[in-house]
Amino acid sequence: MKKIVLAYSGGLDTSVILKWLEREYGCSVIAYSADIGQKEDWAAVTAKGLATGAEKVIISDLREEFVRDYIFPAFRANAIYEGSYLLGTSLARPLIAKEQVRIAEAEGADSVSHGATGKGNDQVRFELTYMALNPKLTIIAPWRIWDLNSRQKLVAFAQEHNIPVPVTKKNPYSSDENLLHISFEGGLLEDPWNEPDEDMFKLSVSPEKAPDKATYIEIDFEQGTPVAIDGDRLGPVALMTRLNTLGGANGIGRLDMVENRFVGMKSRGVYETPGGTILRAAHRDLETITLDREVLGIRDGLVPRYSQLIYNGFWFSPEMRLLQRTMDDAQTTVNGTVRLKLYKGNCIPVGRKSANSLYSESFATFEEDEVYNQADATGFIRLNALRLRIQAHQRMK
Repeated sequence: MKKIVLAYSGGLDTSVILKWLEREYGCSVIAYSADIGQKEDWAAVTAKGLATGAEKVIISDLREEFVRDYIFPAFRANAIYEGSYLLGTSLARPLIAKEQVRIAEAEGADSVSHGATGKGNDQVRFELTYMALNPKLTIIAPWRIWDLNSRQKLVAFAQEHNIPVPVTKKNPYSSDENLLHISFEGGLLEDPWNEPDEDMFKLSVSPEKAPDKATYIEIDFEQGTPVAIDGDRLGPVALMTRLNTLGGANGIGRLDMVENRFVGMKSRGVYETPGGTILRAAHRDLETITLDREVLGIRDGLVPRYSQLIYNGFWFSPEMRLLQRTMDDAQTTVNGTVRLKLYKGNCIPVGRKSANSLYSESFATFEEDEVYNQADATGFIRLNALRLRIQAHQRMK
């Protein structure tokens, strides 16, 4: 190795990895951090990286790209993993790795490294991206090769090399934050029977403490992409930030689940996704009046596969490109406005309108009309029942 680019957060794991790489390979290490909306003191991250031994610390502002090119495309497809998880971490990893590859090429590095463990999904997401974008780079995954295989050993190594240890008994969780969500794992959450502590949550109030009065909002969409809130046209980052604030204030977006990791084990995670929860509810509701029934059915049949590709790390695969084109093609008529009621953890669509609406009041009305002959339903039903009648006659013989 002549130069390594490390995906660096400034936490315990990657700080130890930074020093370990320097000592193990005897080459320069560039510490790279991605700003994807987490609340971080980037000056402190830079100072810590340099103090720990990095040749250079690079902070890349990827917020706009993250929302525009990762979150919004996934939400146009209504992506959701195992019926609950809105893929906050899964969507961020390919972007972080893509930028890491770009930096490696720009800085003349021949190697990349990350702090993902050998038990999790992130190692797969990072490394599939590295290989898809530049297979010539050497990949170093310290957790799979070193002997610092416990939290106690990491802390001991950090103390030996004067690296500050941020993890305490008061804050034992492993968390990941970005503009879409924050996740929590580890600590007391490893027992799936334990209820999360209320003081753990950062983005939302509990539904019990949310306002007693409902908040109404309107979201405008163009071809399945959100573009405005309450008539105020916003850029991607500003829009997600406002939805997170609105959702968090009303106790929306908390999730506690046990999911199936790609590597085979089950894992308990707690998530806060306030803005994403609102966005998905609004988008799906607008589709009910703008998408043809058969198109909607085919698209919904592809959602589990699409979501699994994201979760498993195949963002830059040919099958993912095919599915994204299909998902986006279905969104050309998803234009309009949805009105939602936010109340104590609930996000309830209460109105929708669109110039592309397929809903016709004159056809659907229960009142007298002149456009639909109810007698036509007799033949429709008999034809659909034909095979059932044939089977019944056969049984009766």
